[in-house]
Amino acid sequence: MAEAERIIGTPDITGAEGSGETGPDGAAASPDPVAPETPDTGATAADAAVDRSPATRRRRIILLFCVAVVAYLLDLGSKMLVVAKLEHQEPIELLGDWLKLDAIRNAGAAFGFGEAFTIIFTIIAATVIVVIARLARKLYSLPWAIALGLLLGGALGNLTDRIFRAPGVFEGAVVDFIAPAHFAVFNLADSAIVCGGILIVLLSFRGLDPDGTVHKD
Repeated sequence: MAEAERIIGTPDITGAEGSGETGPDGAAASPDPVAPETPDTGATAADAAVDRSPATRRRRIILLFCVAVVAYLLDLGSKMLVVAKLEHQEPIELLGDWLKLDAIRNAGAAFGFGEAFTIIFTIIAATVIVVIARLARKLYSLPWAIALGLLLGGALGNLTDRIFRAPGVFEGAVVDFIAPAHFAVFNLADSAIVCGGILIVLLSFRGLDPDGTVHKD
């Protein structure tokens, strides 16, 4: 008997003993794989795609201030050139009567509105700058960084005139010089503010928030 068992061999029943179940061919059945559980955070696919790492927020803030600095320096440089070369001179025609460079001093808001409320517009410009600085703390959206940068650069450009130009601090007149036909005279700061505002309106219509969240209404 011992010799016969050596030749035939003994069956391997280790797997059957462990599971207690056998397949159709008599072999031990393997347990079904269990899928790992994924936590349900309630986030949408669009939100999950937003990179909200500190490095991303840092890059967006840097972009915001770079756009603001470029807009501010272009506005400041153009005004200095206009005051030095064009003020008290005849307007320069760029496209005949359709577009001229004509230096004027504007005590009102953008495009010459509200000249009697200079101090109020100064306060509004300062408030806009504070609001943008607060929004930057949760900024993860690239388009919002550009839009806020344009607003910040334009607000700083005109606020610089309000503070440092005549007739006095916080009452200074803004230098305007771009004069299209049948339209108010404006400057590069006004252009940056308008472009930034239009971009913000478009982003709002698309449901995109500064933190990158997309709302589908």
